[in-house]
Amino acid sequence: MEHSLWDRAIILMDMNAFFAAIEQLDHPEWRGKPIAITNGQLGTCIITSSYEARSFGIKTGMRLREARTLCPHLIQVASRPKRYAAVSTAIMQRLQEITPDIEIFSVDEAFLDITHVQALHGPPGRIARRVKLAVFQASGLLCSVGVSGDKTTAKYAAKQQKPNGLTLIPPSLTQQRLKSVPVTELCGIGKGIGAFLARHGVVYCGDMPRLPISVLAERYGNVGRRIWYMCQGKDPSPVRRNIAPPKSIGHGKVIPPHSRDRQLILTYLMHMSEKVVARLRCHNMEASHFWIGLRANKGWLGEKCRLAQPGSDGRLLLALCRQVLQRQWHGQAIHQVQVTALNPQPAHLQMELFAEHDPRRHALNQVMDTINQRYGDFTLTPARLLSRSKMPDVIAPAWQPSGPRRSV
Repeated sequence: MEHSLWDRAIILMDMNAFFAAIEQLDHPEWRGKPIAITNGQLGTCIITSSYEARSFGIKTGMRLREARTLCPHLIQVASRPKRYAAVSTAIMQRLQEITPDIEIFSVDEAFLDITHVQALHGPPGRIARRVKLAVFQASGLLCSVGVSGDKTTAKYAAKQQKPNGLTLIPPSLTQQRLKSVPVTELCGIGKGIGAFLARHGVVYCGDMPRLPISVLAERYGNVGRRIWYMCQGKDPSPVRRNIAPPKSIGHGKVIPPHSRDRQLILTYLMHMSEKVVARLRCHNMEASHFWIGLRANKGWLGEKCRLAQPGSDGRLLLALCRQVLQRQWHGQAIHQVQVTALNPQPAHLQMELFAEHDPRRHALNQVMDTINQRYGDFTLTPARLLSRSKMPDVIAPAWQPSGPRRSV
């Protein structure tokens, strides 16, 4: 079966402890040692860890203090998001040489539809080994690969032999292989959907054929229909090459806990505003509607705001932030801020008849963007941001190596 061609063949490439592996690659003295990545040296929550650290029971999301009780000699490493994004970009570009049908699922995962390149590169098993070699040549890192006839089963397969594994589940054997697998082990089926399925007698994938698809469709719509097929190794979802236009472009940051200093909160809001408008301008986009939020102990304080006309200027967005702060904040302790551009559109689709246009401000933004793109973010920045957070940015879940989502 490994040497025959498949009617449909999907690969899921999954990097092994990606961030930690990069740090151990760049710092040989950390190889073979337990390391934990945190958001800067001030970070207290573990983003990811090396396999050596995981052997002590250390997990993503664990507090550093708790982790050190399990592993006193744990090495804390400050994250370097731009380095990780650069390595990911090199990997994804190399994979596109194997097939153009690639969907970047996250910064360290990608689906490849190899159905139409089997005649060129050979059967799925051979292409899977080529993928592993391409990843190593592009990055010096190892990965795990799962191969099957649909996306969900390929992703499940990639988890079976980590790290540095290669698992093939031919389409003809998929339903049998999944039969005894708990439904919650499949990507996209969380505790909530799992509980719903359990109430209807579906605990393992092999139970699914006994449940009418209409039950899931009535409760979850098209998502429910897909889940019904997923559990039987027949996920119909295609590998999506094209990146859908973003419905929002936003940035948020955790601030010192219990912050009640208005000027400090405003500095963080300005920081996030400048990041949002810089991304808008980078991709020649603008927005008129924004969501600005402050997270207090009892939840979010915030509101949707509107500019008089679409724009991408930090000064105008900061004015909205001041208004929200004035209306929504009454001295509560704040521990996170968020600024999001809603439904961004290509810039200058239609000029307003009576729109105010400041060519000097536009030129200033262009100069600032040029300098910052060449010498690093916030090389040129408003004076208030000289006292901004020293915590590094993080890679957004929707990160892509190209397009409006390419940011950290």
